[in-house]
Amino acid sequence: MNIPEGKKTSATDHLANERTYLAWIRTGIAIMAFGFVVVKFALFVRQASLMLTAQNIAVSPSQQFHSAYVGIGLVGLGTLMCLLAFFRYKNIEKQLLSNTFFPSLTLSILLTISIILVGVLLLFYLVTNLTSAL
Repeated sequence: MNIPEGKKTSATDHLANERTYLAWIRTGIAIMAFGFVVVKFALFVRQASLMLTAQNIAVSPSQQFHSAYVGIGLVGLGTLMCLLAFFRYKNIEKQLLSNTFFPSLTLSILLTISIILVGVLLLFYLVTNLTSAL
């Protein structure tokens, strides 16, 4: 979509682009932080069980590995989101400077699909661990 003739982009257009970029960065950081929490969750459960019940609830190595894989995947996804956000920011900045703008849903679709997949994987993980604990 071309910006109408005679209308130049303003500072508000560039500031809106920057705000959007920062929102994507916050999303990436949140995904990375969640990945870190998932990796440390198995250790936390074991330590909490020791303190609360004075019993050593065994966290199987496979559960620790599953937590590690899911957490590492989330940290990787968050890092990828930050990288793609930067490329998107620079692309839109270039478009604004040339008075053309072509909206793209690629990053939004990628993030949505990724979060849905991670949610389904986490649900599967939690349900299988819940049924094995009962």
